Amino acid sequence: MPGRYLKFAGPCIDEATIDAVRDVLRSGQLTSGPWVREFEQRLSAFCGGRPARVLTSATAAIEVALQLCGIGPGDEVITSAQSFFTVLNMIVKVGATPVFVDCDLVTRNIELAQVEAAMTARTKAIMPTHYPGSLVDMDALFALARRHGVRVVEDAALVLGSRWNGMTVGSFGDIVTFSFHPNKNITSIEGGALIVNEAKEAERIDALRFHGIEYLPDRTRDVAFPGGKFNLPDVNARIGVAQLERLPEFLSRRRELVDRYFARFVSDPRCILPPRPRSLLDDGFSWNMFYVLLPLERMTLSRKAFRDALDARGIGTGMSYEALHLTTLGRSFGYRPGTFPNAERIARETVTLPLRADMSVVDVDRVWDATSAIIMEARRS
Repeated sequence: MPGRYLKFAGPCIDEATIDAVRDVLRSGQLTSGPWVREFEQRLSAFCGGRPARVLTSATAAIEVALQLCGIGPGDEVITSAQSFFTVLNMIVKVGATPVFVDCDLVTRNIELAQVEAAMTARTKAIMPTHYPGSLVDMDALFALARRHGVRVVEDAALVLGSRWNGMTVGSFGDIVTFSFHPNKNITSIEGGALIVNEAKEAERIDALRFHGIEYLPDRTRDVAFPGGKFNLPDVNARIGVAQLERLPEFLSRRRELVDRYFARFVSDPRCILPPRPRSLLDDGFSWNMFYVLLPLERMTLSRKAFRDALDARGIGTGMSYEALHLTTLGRSFGYRPGTFPNAERIARETVTLPLRADMSVVDVDRVWDATSAIIMEARRS
């Protein structure tokens, strides 16, 4: 019989946080209030003092970021074909056209040479999705954006705590979006954040996330543009504050677990793994997930059958992500199979293995033992 079921992702919520939520509920301040302001101040400090605003989700953060950049009908946004649906959906929702490029097979980073080749007079922004291995060459990315006079909206949902040349993601660059979904490095149950350049941009977000309302000098209200309703409740923000305090602990445990995965997988090179850190201080490794590219061409099992076999052993898996250009929405812009081979192969062959801050190295060993056994049993002769 399998042991306890290992979910592939999930949050760590302690009793102190639960007690803190009770206090917020008893306070009567349930919508955005002092804990939202506290969460934003702490996120700002974490990101080198840059203005931070929290919203109801990373999806809302990306939508507002595109609006903040003035992107709409007639504009193009270049992004990777290997990302979550949010990226495609929000580009289309604001009326712009998604322009996809491929990614690196191992790092999954957006291919900057293809980005430059895809630039047109209509390009208004580049939207890279960061993965929890080594980051894209950020210096080259921003140099490219400056040459063409376009904005960079970073989808940093998976990399809270990653660094580039010693700088925390979010503490530099242009516009950065984070996610606090329960599967991310910290959670506010649902929630996201925008890190921007200046107070004026943050003030614009205040309106965009709350109906477009602007207060006049006499404290009456006006609406000059259509906004949404994306303000985070104080209950969520209180959880976010507690989680942000524990982020160093979470990151340390995730790195320990990933080190164990690498130590076990080194004996079996058939899976393509994420890039290994070059040192303990290597930049970019916040490890929100651990994904492997299965050697399906040498196996008698499909990916679904492989995942089902792990599930039968009490081990959950994910499959991040589908190829965006091959969704029904993506195909409506003229994309077809074979256009971006790396993104398509990742979409077909990748499995995300369990990685949570409440796991132990014994859990990793259990996942490895089951994974190795299934692959060996399914090896083609």
